[in-house]
Amino acid sequence: MNTTTGRPTHILAALALALISSVAAGADFGTRAVGRTLTVGPGKTYAKPSQAAAAAIDNDTILIDAGLYSGDACAWYSNNLTIRGVGGMAHLASAGVVSQGKAIWVIVGANTTVENIEFSDATLAVDQNGAGIRLEGAGLTVRGCFFHDNDDGILAGANLASDILIEYSEFANNGFGDGYSHNLYIGNVRSFTFQYCYSHHAKVGHDFKSRANVNRILYNRIMDEASGTASYTIDLPNGGDSYVIGNLIQQGPQTQNSGIVSYGLEGGTNTLQQLYFINNTVVNDRVGGTFLQIGASTTLAKIHNNIFYGSGTVLSGPGTLTNNLIGTNPMFVSQSTYDYRLLSGSPAIDAGADPGSANGIALTPVWQYLHPLSRVARATSGSAIDIGAYEFASSGTTGGTTTGTTSGSTTSGTTGSTTSGSTTSGTSGTSGTTSGTTTSGTTSGTTSSTTSGTSSGTAGSTGGAPDGGGSGGKGCGLGGGMAAILGLAFCARLRARSAR
Repeated sequence: MNTTTGRPTHILAALALALISSVAAGADFGTRAVGRTLTVGPGKTYAKPSQAAAAAIDNDTILIDAGLYSGDACAWYSNNLTIRGVGGMAHLASAGVVSQGKAIWVIVGANTTVENIEFSDATLAVDQNGAGIRLEGAGLTVRGCFFHDNDDGILAGANLASDILIEYSEFANNGFGDGYSHNLYIGNVRSFTFQYCYSHHAKVGHDFKSRANVNRILYNRIMDEASGTASYTIDLPNGGDSYVIGNLIQQGPQTQNSGIVSYGLEGGTNTLQQLYFINNTVVNDRVGGTFLQIGASTTLAKIHNNIFYGSGTVLSGPGTLTNNLIGTNPMFVSQSTYDYRLLSGSPAIDAGADPGSANGIALTPVWQYLHPLSRVARATSGSAIDIGAYEFASSGTTGGTTTGTTSGSTTSGTTGSTTSGSTTSGTSGTSGTTSGTTTSGTTSGTTSSTTSGTSSGTAGSTGGAPDGGGSGGKGCGLGGGMAAILGLAFCARLRARSAR
């Protein structure tokens, strides 16, 4: 915790990483016209963000001092704005006040960037959709922000000219509790990228919901943990060209819905109906349920190199399962603390296969999620890529570091061996290390290779080893390089001082 502002230090660290990484990637900041800089805070030009919003014109940068701004809601109409908390997080607490009966901030202008801002407590008795941010313009970047205890963290309307990027941000305890409001809800926009984020404990609604035409869900931690009451962990109700790669996905015992990931169940109205579900670690801590529910209009669902652990049906609907670890103890570092890194001897080690590419996009993960709100590089350390969101490294760093090396357990030892089999239906047990070939009945195994069908087998119940959480990831427009490594090291120092 930042002792000056009282704000979560891990989010400040995430913002520093994001900015340094953008520079390292060669981001072209010169394409945006240079505007004025407006300052907000005690003793500054504007005392409140709403006053700066009224004065802002296109291309301005608004710098808001860290601190609490209670009951100060507003709309932003100008284009190409950058709005940034400085010296810590600027906390916008609703205190019963929303702009236009919608949100703490209603963003009407195009191409807005919001960084290092905390939004909380927006709730509406009328329509139960009070949001931290309501997006009405085209184009939004959110970086290093914190949304909690709102009806909706972010609510974005339909706009096919809009591209949305959210990264290094946390969403917690959002939702009115009626099942129709969520941690974040993105309408039918052109594209939505969600990466290096932590979304958890939505109240009855979904932890993540998007109707975007293109979805890139990369290297996040999305979960209910022990006490969360969310419905779906991920909901893509209208399908779309969707890439779900390197995530930690967990359903808790208090969930309101037995399904974990939903795709296309409200109709395949988006242009493409293609799902690429690659190298995720998915854990069901509920008794029974369905890991993946896929709508009938889906034309392609590639489900490859994932860990599915816990009881329930793996796949309901069309899809192709290949090289997944189903129903066998993956040997996580610590289930109780949501640490999904692999121990030596895990059957997931070296058991993966090259996922290839799709639509010109490489599907192999190149990043891993590092909690909280960070990332580390992922590189294959053995004879083949590992199954799941983490790459094991027998002498690598642990998940608690932020260096550019691959995350993994420090325990040395030989890796387990597996033999892939094939199945189209049936029940996966939890015993054994070699998968068989079957079309029905029961198979004890660690990996599966399944042709498409309407339903795959059922994952066996959890074994005696603990589960845990963390996800690996591939970058989307954020490069590595020395600057990124320095930024990661900086984050590590901040994290060491965090009280979170």
